Amino acid sequence: SPPSSAAHFAFQPDPAPSAYGQTQKMNLFQSITSALDNALAKDPTAVIFGEDVAFGGVFRCTVGLRDKYGKDRVFNTPLCEQGIVGFGIGVAVAGATAIAEIQFADYIFPAFDQIVNEAAKYRYRSGDLFNCGNLTIRAPWGCVGHGALYHSQSPEAFFAHCPGIKIVIPRSPLQAKGLLLSCIEDKNPCIFFEPKILYRAA
Repeated sequence: SPPSSAAHFAFQPDPAPSAYGQTQKMNLFQSITSALDNALAKDPTAVIFGEDVAFGGVFRCTVGLRDKYGKDRVFNTPLCEQGIVGFGIGVAVAGATAIAEIQFADYIFPAFDQIVNEAAKYRYRSGDLFNCGNLTIRAPWGCVGHGALYHSQSPEAFFAHCPGIKIVIPRSPLQAKGLLLSCIEDKNPCIFFEPKILYRAA
């Protein structure tokens, strides 16, 4: 058993939930795909978009979803992070469910103004008349040992100090599926950072 100070940083698996219904063992990336599948099946207004999401994305989290739900609900965008988030804000404000993917968390900075000054403040500046709470921004996060300076950053602290937006980072497949679905249904905009190092951990 590690010393108590080390235990805080060591991975400890979630206790197995009491089983009811059908269960399936998944790694983190599979649980994210499953959550996105559930969201699209449950909500006919839900759309997923971002760079390369139509073929499954860099980490394959959206694989098969375009074939299942069609090109109008799972589609690629230009390489323009501020455009991806700005489009997502518009989709959410119009009443649909927007699930935007930023290809790597490192690339979220061009969209900083859209997130902090638009999405996070939309409810406040309208006196709670309007909101873009149907916006979830997904981004692969952290390092995997070979990402170098543009593929290994952890920018959550920049957003965690901004009122009006929620930041979520799961540590297990069980958390990932439940928390992603919670973000998608939350009435506030959420950023869901996905630890790359855990995507395919057993």
